[in-house]
Amino acid sequence: MVGVNTDHASPGDLAALRAAFPGGGPPLGWDAVRAFEAGHGIVLPEPYRTFVAEICDGSYTGPPDFGLEPLAELPDDWGDDRPERVPAEPFPLTEPWVWEDDPRPEEEIEALLGPVYDHGSIVLGTDGCGMYWHLIVTGPHRGHIWNITGEGAAPFGAEFGHTTADPGFAGWVRHWAEGRPWYDA
Repeated sequence: MVGVNTDHASPGDLAALRAAFPGGGPPLGWDAVRAFEAGHGIVLPEPYRTFVAEICDGSYTGPPDFGLEPLAELPDDWGDDRPERVPAEPFPLTEPWVWEDDPRPEEEIEALLGPVYDHGSIVLGTDGCGMYWHLIVTGPHRGHIWNITGEGAAPFGAEFGHTTADPGFAGWVRHWAEGRPWYDA
C-alpha cells in the first residue's frame, strides 16, 4: 500500500486544493478544527486538516456530485435513525468488501456493517443512491478515501485498482477537478 502523508500538507497539494475550490465555503479556522478534534478524540489527516482550517469547509460544487460536506455535517440522505458516529474508533477495513456477495449469514454481516459506516471516518459527501465517500481518520487506512455503498466498500486510489488517481484527499480532489470519472482504470 502506498503511504499517504497524513502529518504534513505539501505545498503542491494545498495549491491544488485552493485551485479546485476557488469559491468554496469559508474555512473553519484552526480553533474550530482543534475543538472538533478534541471533541472526537482524533487528529484529522493532512491535507484535509489544513483544507478545512484554511481553505474551505464544504462546497456545493463537489466533489462528490452532491457537494463536499462541511466537517461536522452529514449528507441529507444519511438518515436520522443511524447510530452515533465514532471517528476515534478504528476504521475496520483494510481491503475491499462486497457484503452483497458475502456468504455469511445476514445477521453476522449486519453486525459488521455498523463500524464500516460509523467508525474511523469523516463523511465527505454522497454521489446519491447510498454512495458515500469517507475520509478515514483512524486505523491502518488513515488518510485514504473509501467509497461505501449499500453493496460494499472499496478504497480509492490507483494502488487499489479501478482508478488512475493518487490516493488520499488531495488525489481524490485532483482527480475530480480534472473531470475524470471516479473509476477510470
